[in-house]
Amino acid sequence: MTAPHQPGPARPEAVPGCGPGAEAAVDSDDSDLLAALLDGMDAALCAFDADGTVTHWNREAERILGWTAEEAVGRQGLAGWAVRAADAEEVTARLFGAMKAPGRQVHEFALLTKDGGRVLVRTQLSAVPGADGRAAGAYCAFSEVHTQIDLERSIALSEALFGDASWGVVLVDADLRPALANAHAARALRTGRTALLGRPLGELLDQGVEEVEGALQHVLAAGAPPAPTDLWVTLRDQGAAPPERRCWRSGFLRLASPLAEEPVPLGVAWLFLDVTAARLMEQENARLRFRGSQLHRAGRAVAECEDPMEAASLYLDFALAGFADHALIDLLPEPAEAPEPPIRLVRAVATPTSTPGPAPTMGRGGLPLPYPDAHPALQAVERCGSVRAASDCTESWAGARKWPEGTVHALSTPLRSRGRTLGAVTFLRGVSRRPFDRGDATYAEDVAARVAAAVDLATTSSAG
Repeated sequence: MTAPHQPGPARPEAVPGCGPGAEAAVDSDDSDLLAALLDGMDAALCAFDADGTVTHWNREAERILGWTAEEAVGRQGLAGWAVRAADAEEVTARLFGAMKAPGRQVHEFALLTKDGGRVLVRTQLSAVPGADGRAAGAYCAFSEVHTQIDLERSIALSEALFGDASWGVVLVDADLRPALANAHAARALRTGRTALLGRPLGELLDQGVEEVEGALQHVLAAGAPPAPTDLWVTLRDQGAAPPERRCWRSGFLRLASPLAEEPVPLGVAWLFLDVTAARLMEQENARLRFRGSQLHRAGRAVAECEDPMEAASLYLDFALAGFADHALIDLLPEPAEAPEPPIRLVRAVATPTSTPGPAPTMGRGGLPLPYPDAHPALQAVERCGSVRAASDCTESWAGARKWPEGTVHALSTPLRSRGRTLGAVTFLRGVSRRPFDRGDATYAEDVAARVAAAVDLATTSSAG
């Protein structure tokens, strides 16, 4: 009888990707990947086995020292070719010391280039553990010292700027939203450093936000402007303080990634300093110089006038430039040391007029003006002091006070000469101008003194 067939051990079937050839392919792929990773590093790198033989050498190391991987791999240590003989003992000791010490060891020493030059490098040495946990070698990553110092200096500069610097610094991303800010900028914007991040600038600034965003967009598109610029802004009222107009001296820098093949804008660095006090002082000084010049020119022109009332009108014409839109002279029927109510005023001069040339003068003749009680001109005469008034936003406000349509700000100053009140001069501004302030009142009083002298002369001449 034939013995029954006994099954033998199963023969393994061929599996794709397995076998000696596949293992060799995997090893080759790993080697190619490691070579690509090493050559793509920004830092120079070389590796040593436990005996100190060079096993790896990347392209950055070749760029710095000139030695190719074929020339470097397989050499025993660095002595005699990459390190001077006089320095070889110290370098070798540091290399083998790194294999025994935990962590990274940072050193600086000079290496030799292929053409005989010397390069000062900063190295990081670290042991490479084997499968048994013991050091199987070491790697050495190095870069030129000046490159490392430049990097550290850039980092230190960034840390200093975003510390408590005297300038405000805000990093704005490509969407024009703050991404980082220092303490000075946060205080200037009246918010916290983290509270402003990611918020539109329109939530932080009221007036001037269009100018700031326009400057940021220009920098992103065309680069930084050649010089700093002044930007006037008003912060949004956040309850802590009333809105206040500020002038920030601003500089801008476009930020681009150094790792991209083509410059890719990361955002804009906005540096600013509050120069409001200085700019307001400059504006005030310029205004005072101009007003002084106008009074000087008016004095020379008035010297040629035969009619004193024409001289008074001429003073107002010169004073109006850059100061007000209209000026009125209202006189008492008779000069008085201390006018008593009811006070009545007569219009003497109104300038400018619709016709070119000097404003016509009406003297003291005519009917009293129907001024309502508490009219600024009446108050100025009664108090012998300047009175400021502003519109209450009603359409009849200017008409009720017998002023030109569109008037929203008024300043009345008494005309005083030889201890007597002659009347009042009133300056008027439209909606496009700011309200009168104390500095304006001082200037108006200076003009009024000259006008009063001319009106007094006219009164004396007519009496004679």
